Amino acid sequence: MEHPGIIQGGMGVGVSDWRLARAVSVQGALGVVSGTALDAVVARRLQQGDCGGHMRRGLAAFPDRATAGRVLAAWFRPEGTTDTHDFKPLLLREMTADGTSPQAVDDLTVAANFIEIYLAKEGHDGLVGINFLEKVQLPNPAAIYGAMLAGVDYVLMGAGIPLEIPGLLDRYARGEAGEIRVHVEGAAKEERFIVRFEPSSVLSSPPATMKRPFFLAIVSSYILAATMLTRASGKVDGIVVENQSAGGHNAPPRGVLELDAGGEPIYGPKDSVDYAKMVGLNIPFWLGGSYGMPDSLQVSRAEGATGIQVGTLFAFCRESGLLPELRKRFLAALEAGKARIFTHPGASPTGYPFKIAMLEGTLSEKAVFEKRTRVCNMGLLRQLFKTPDGKIGYRCPAEPVASFVSKGGAIEVAAEARCLCNALLANLGLGMSYAGARLEKPLLTVGKHLESLRLLVRRFGTDYTATDVLVFLGLSQRGEVRS
Repeated sequence: MEHPGIIQGGMGVGVSDWRLARAVSVQGALGVVSGTALDAVVARRLQQGDCGGHMRRGLAAFPDRATAGRVLAAWFRPEGTTDTHDFKPLLLREMTADGTSPQAVDDLTVAANFIEIYLAKEGHDGLVGINFLEKVQLPNPAAIYGAMLAGVDYVLMGAGIPLEIPGLLDRYARGEAGEIRVHVEGAAKEERFIVRFEPSSVLSSPPATMKRPFFLAIVSSYILAATMLTRASGKVDGIVVENQSAGGHNAPPRGVLELDAGGEPIYGPKDSVDYAKMVGLNIPFWLGGSYGMPDSLQVSRAEGATGIQVGTLFAFCRESGLLPELRKRFLAALEAGKARIFTHPGASPTGYPFKIAMLEGTLSEKAVFEKRTRVCNMGLLRQLFKTPDGKIGYRCPAEPVASFVSKGGAIEVAAEARCLCNALLANLGLGMSYAGARLEKPLLTVGKHLESLRLLVRRFGTDYTATDVLVFLGLSQRGEVRS
């Protein structure tokens, strides 16, 4: 099959939602939904009254009426509004002896991923993908099943080395249950911890077979690409090579971490990718990070790539899930020449460098960050570790420092760690009220290369659309590349 030349980045949480993915897909590129924390996104949309009825429309199409009914009864508030932020907490996923989760947890996770893909694919025949993070392991088996149940065409995964995901897709396509190994810090090599999903837990009549989506691994180096091809549990259909200028999480520099005078990680020649070697792998690959210029598609193909992955340009378009107020403020700063992106070495609980847009009133400001009362009520980025008595514990650098240290965490790791779970939901207007009347603050992540965004805004203005982005990138309707 001929793969799309342009992949819209799967920006989480909820920036790449079903509206954006659909707008891109109908034009012939690959629209990608962010699968990160979709259970929280859908639950909070329902609690805000489900403006437009989209979540309920997706639930109405879910193939098991009993599961759909349980989700609706648990989370829908007809009196909710966009001003609702007193959200009911989700049950935190934790390891169990057999690797399964409580029914209510799997119900919501499967349904949420189904809804988002169903809506993104509704009414057209374009291709739709979903992006997950290897670092967020516990929800992934149930989440991936929900996306496949809705007919997702591509699964993309980065932030780690997702060796077991291709095999998981194969098992689901055959109508089987699926499981993946979970990393537990401090556990012996021979110890095996799994998280498992059984389709019959949410479906009274699971399909005997399902379409197996293409799997694209997002990596930062040729070595990791080669590792995926030689060690993965199933077929890897393509590779996205994402460099350190991309938004969100970046791979750390190879070797000892060094910071420049401004406090950002220093990347060197070892962190560059030899695209000729990538061509030698004989697999489709896309280039991401600073490939958002009008000639980037042609440049990538001259390097032997299939195309490009673009995130930042789509993040600020009209169909993006970002709050309009945040979009406008950042684009105003861009036009004024004041936009600044900082690659923070310690902001993410994952330990990976993380791109932060320095914007007033967000957690990019030290004073705002320090004023926030630390709380870990989402738990997506918690680290699993082996306790001295042999049990599994959970810790997060963004939780209260004393609590993190008491669990064996290093105080220097916690010093700058932001709660990305809550901040990224706040970017969408889904921030939670906590500690009384306080509301979680947002934190924008943006790619480092802003010249393409400047050129796009000069051409189309600040209220541009996803179609404008594709025109800017040289794509006409239905995926044709203009010469």
